[in-house]
Amino acid sequence: MAAGNYAETEFGDFHRRLMILRVGLLLVVALLGLRLWHLQVREGPYYRDLSENNRTRQVLLEPARGLIYDRHGVLLANNVPSFSLYVTLEEVKDRELLIGQLSELLGLDPALIRKKLTAKGGKLLPRKVKDRMTLRDAVLIESHRLELPGVMVQVESQRNYPGGVIAAHLLGYVGEVSAEQLEKPEFSGLHQGSVVGQYGVEKSFDRHVRGQAGQKHVEVDAHGNEKQEVVVEQPQAGNDLYLTIDVRLQKVAEDLLGLEYGAIVALDPTNGDILAMASRPGFDPNVLSRELTPKQWVEIVQDEGRPLNNRASQGQYPPGSTFKVPMAVAALETKTMAPSSTVSCNGGYQFGNRLYHDWKASGHGAVALHEALVHSCDVYFYTVGQRMGIDTMAEYGKEFGLGQSTGVELPSERTGIMPSTAWKEKAKNAPWLPGETISAAIGQGYVTVTPLQMASLIGTVANNGVNYRPRLVRAVMDRTIGNLQELPAVPRGKVKAKPETFRLVKEALAEVVTKGTATRAKSSLVTIGGKTGTAQVAALRTGPEENIPKKFRDHAWFVAFAPVESPTIAVAVLAEHMGHGGAAAAPLAKELIETYIKLTSPAVTADDSTAKPARRAPEPL
Repeated sequence: MAAGNYAETEFGDFHRRLMILRVGLLLVVALLGLRLWHLQVREGPYYRDLSENNRTRQVLLEPARGLIYDRHGVLLANNVPSFSLYVTLEEVKDRELLIGQLSELLGLDPALIRKKLTAKGGKLLPRKVKDRMTLRDAVLIESHRLELPGVMVQVESQRNYPGGVIAAHLLGYVGEVSAEQLEKPEFSGLHQGSVVGQYGVEKSFDRHVRGQAGQKHVEVDAHGNEKQEVVVEQPQAGNDLYLTIDVRLQKVAEDLLGLEYGAIVALDPTNGDILAMASRPGFDPNVLSRELTPKQWVEIVQDEGRPLNNRASQGQYPPGSTFKVPMAVAALETKTMAPSSTVSCNGGYQFGNRLYHDWKASGHGAVALHEALVHSCDVYFYTVGQRMGIDTMAEYGKEFGLGQSTGVELPSERTGIMPSTAWKEKAKNAPWLPGETISAAIGQGYVTVTPLQMASLIGTVANNGVNYRPRLVRAVMDRTIGNLQELPAVPRGKVKAKPETFRLVKEALAEVVTKGTATRAKSSLVTIGGKTGTAQVAALRTGPEENIPKKFRDHAWFVAFAPVESPTIAVAVLAEHMGHGGAAAAPLAKELIETYIKLTSPAVTADDSTAKPARRAPEPL
């Protein structure tokens, strides 16, 4: 090869290597520039905060929830000091080691700690690992502070229910906000560890009583120990609630149910105020407001007594003969029956090939509407139902609020069923059968109601057809400005019936207590009107009641109002599997009504008004 060509080749190779080197250097510079842009611009705020956090720590200050009182200012829910355990992840070098240490010291499930530390949250916000720590646990953690980087114990207010199980289904309980809840708009601005209402009024009015979290920035040393506060933004406590219930009456209602399953609701028919709402079995909200293990939660939700079910607003039962009250109003208003029209009852009603029995095998003889209500004649109402038809029955049932929500300020209220031809076609994809009308006429078949609906229904009758939405919260106290906001009573409408109709029905209901099926509700203290009901649970039963397993026995109903001449209280009692309403439910309503009259009578002394009657369980048949 010629010397010139060799030199040119060498120069060309050198030039190519130089170009590759230049391109490589440019790529390195570009990558460095991109990385610097990523660190300084895109991730700049994070690293700026992280750098600041080497010197300061952001600490959340949880707010105290608003207090809850009864109608007379008796405290039902307050806050008590407690210890909570937080971990600042940026100060933790070995997360698994820390999990093991905390598990050993506090006896916590490692999986639960790991879940807390990996939950969604701000990058630099401390994670709440455990609340309601004992003093012993707090001291134990503090004594091992040098071995637990990033761990701190903070004093916070924790929810407390002084009455324990009293009014638990109304008050509800609180708990740490879940990951699913944090995704919802109503929980925007909250963080992992925030406490929110999970049931009852605590849930319905959570945005009122929750409060606003604060925060502080503190200087810390190399071990994470707090040196001094730099900036403090104080938390804002939640607003206070004043309920409509009288806790004295509430205690009586719950004691009357005793260990039996069921519900009692008492309300003021003139404005819808709920005076008492008891459901059994119950639960202790102090226990549920703590963090439960999965095993503990499963044990509660699988309890056959369903303690978390508020039977007053969520239990759905056949109303039995209490349904004869709206049936009587409908019979008069549609002119299906005149007040003097009689039906001959010989103990049964023949329809097609089936004989529908009356509860009284020998029959009631010739009865008009008044006697039919007083003695609860099934044959009379079989006849009314068959003449009226299911759709007219449904129309009047809905006038009284059946088959729809009452609007009470409690979550997950059930509506029951007020059947009609359209309902069955939609729900069952089948036509309505004539025989089903006969069963529905006495509150059986597809008809189901809640005790709250029945208290509202009898209150509407007592109030001559004017219906109010059941109200549980009377007022909200805004702590920031010290303003008490009264929540007004809300009329829901008026039943389309003449005053004369209600007069006739109320006269009959008064005689139900004095001469009819509810004589055990008769009081020497106050006039009471009401209607008994026995809701069949099992279709086919044989033998004496005492030989039937309790779970197959009938439910006992009684709905009542008092005083008859000027009603101020309406009551619904549902005692599960306790048999006849006149024997099991009526005495409970009488005692509750008499207690209310004593509590509201000016003649009662202060000492008498706080006295609690002896515990009493439903009487057996």
